[in-house]
Amino acid sequence: MIAPTPAHGKVKAIADLGIGKLTFRWMAAVAILACLVLVGLYSYAQQEIYGESVTGMATIGSGGAAWGLYIVFAVFFIGVSFAGISVAALIRLFGIQPIKHISRMAELLTIIALMMGALCIMADLGDPLKGLLNLPRYARTMSPFFGTFSMVIGGYLSASLLYFFLAGRADAAYMARYAPWGKFFYRLWATGYRGTQAERNRHQKTSFWLSLMILPLLITAHSTLGFIFGIQGGRPGWFNALQAPGFVVMAGVSGLGVIIVAVALMRWLLRLEKDIGLPTFRWLGNSLLVLSGVYIYFMIADQITANYAGVAAEARISHEIVFGAYAVPFWITVGCLVAGFAILFLQFVTGKSMIAWTVTAGLLVNVAAVLKRFLIVVPSQTYGTMLPWEPGSYTPSKVELGLIIGLFGLGTLMYITFLKVFPIVPMESHEEVSETEKDELPESGMRTVAMWLTLALGLAMAITGFLISARFGTEPTSDPIMPFSPVLFIAGVVTMFGSAVVYELFPDRASLLEPEQKPEDVPGPGEHVSMTPKEIVPAQKGQEKGELVSAGSSYRS
Repeated sequence: MIAPTPAHGKVKAIADLGIGKLTFRWMAAVAILACLVLVGLYSYAQQEIYGESVTGMATIGSGGAAWGLYIVFAVFFIGVSFAGISVAALIRLFGIQPIKHISRMAELLTIIALMMGALCIMADLGDPLKGLLNLPRYARTMSPFFGTFSMVIGGYLSASLLYFFLAGRADAAYMARYAPWGKFFYRLWATGYRGTQAERNRHQKTSFWLSLMILPLLITAHSTLGFIFGIQGGRPGWFNALQAPGFVVMAGVSGLGVIIVAVALMRWLLRLEKDIGLPTFRWLGNSLLVLSGVYIYFMIADQITANYAGVAAEARISHEIVFGAYAVPFWITVGCLVAGFAILFLQFVTGKSMIAWTVTAGLLVNVAAVLKRFLIVVPSQTYGTMLPWEPGSYTPSKVELGLIIGLFGLGTLMYITFLKVFPIVPMESHEEVSETEKDELPESGMRTVAMWLTLALGLAMAITGFLISARFGTEPTSDPIMPFSPVLFIAGVVTMFGSAVVYELFPDRASLLEPEQKPEDVPGPGEHVSMTPKEIVPAQKGQEKGELVSAGSSYRS
C-alpha cells in the first residue's frame, strides 16, 4: 500500500501558482487598472449628463458620422473573441499539442472580449435601457442586427461560457480539495465531479460536439456583423460582397494577434516557459501569417475593383481613403499589416522563430486591425452619401477615448483577477486510470434521453421564436404576435447548447448506488492513492511492479 502524498504539498503548489496570493506587483497593476476604469466611468457619466454632443459624432449629412469609435471597438472586441474560442475548439477537435496549454487563456479572452464589445454598443446608444428593451421585443430576422444580437449574445457568449464551465470542472474539483479558501465556489463549479473514467469520456464527447457546433456559429455570427455594413446598397464603401468574409478573416487576424501578446505576458508573469515554449508561438505565428496574407489580398482586390471599375461614389470614397483625408490611417494600416506579414514569413521560410518577433507581429497587426475598422466605419458616413451634401469629418473626443480606455482597463482587470482565483493553464489531473475505473456500471440511458429532450426543446423554442420574429403569417411591418419572440429564439439556442451540460451533469447509475464522493476527494495531479491489493493495476511496460500511474500537473510556478 502506497501512502498518499501529504496535502500540505498540494496547498503549497496552489500558492506557487499565485492563486490567492496578492503580491505587490499584482496589487499595483490592479490599482492602475482601477484608475483606468474610473476614467471610463467618468467619461460615460459625462456622456449621460450632457448627451452625445460631448462626443465627436454627429448626424450624417450635417458634417459628421453617427457611428464612431464605439462601433469601431465593438467590432474590434467581437473580432478578438473569434480567435479565442476558435483556438480552444481546434485544440479539442484536432488535439493540437503545441497550443493545448493556452486553451483556457483563449477561452477567457473570448468571454471578456464579448462583454467589452457589448458594452461598446451600450455606450453608443443614446438611451441604452430603451435599446435593451426594444431590440429583444421587436427585432426582425430580416435585419442583420437580429443575427448579431441573437448569434453573438445568445449563441456565441452562452456557448463560450458553457464550454469554459465544463472544461474547468476537473480543476475546480482539485481546487475544492486543496485550496485553503473558496471551497464553496470551487465545489459549485465542480458540480460533483469525481474524476472517473466515465466522466472523462463524457467530457471528451461533449467538448468535441460543442467545438464542432461552435465553429460554424462563429463564422455565422461574424458574417452577420459584416452584413450590417455589406448589404446597405445606398451606402458606397459599405456595400461590398467582401464585407462578410473580410470581417471573418480580420477577426482571426486581430484575435490571433491579441492571443500572441496575452500568452507571451502570461508566460513571463507566471513563469510558464516549460509549458508554453517556442512551438506554441510558431503555431500561432504561422496561423497569423496565413490569415494576414488572405486579408492583404482582400484589401488589394477591394481597391482595384473600386478604382478601376467602381461607380463614381465608390471611386470617390476609395480615393479619399488612399490619397485623401484618410490616407494616413490607410497607409499605416498597410504598413503594419505588411510588416507583420513579412516578419512571420521570414520566420517561416528560414525555420527560425523568435518569440519577441512573433509578439511584435501580433502588435503590428492589431494596430492595423483597429485602423482598418475605423476606415470601414467612418469614411462611408462622411464621404459616402449619395445626396448632394458636403463631405463631413469625424474626430473622436476625449469622452470617447476615455470610455474606450476604461473598457480596456476593465477587461484587463477581469483577466488578471481570474489569475488569482483559478489555474489559467489546464492542470490535466488524470491522464491514466486504473482498470477498476474502466469496469464501472454502464451509464443510465436516462442521461441520453434527458440530453436529447433538452436538445429537442431548445430546437423547438428556437424555430418558434425565429418564425414569430420573422412575422411568418402576418404583415412584415406589424409587431410580432408574441412579444419578446427574439428572446424565445435566443433561449432556444442557449437551451440547445445547454444539452451538453445535461449530458455531463446528469447523475449516472454508479453515483446513485454508491456513497457520494465530494469534489475534494478527487485525486489530484501527481497524487498517489491508497488501494487494496485487488485494486492494484497490473504492471505496465516501463513501470515497476505495484507502481501506481499518476499524472503531474503541466503548470509550474
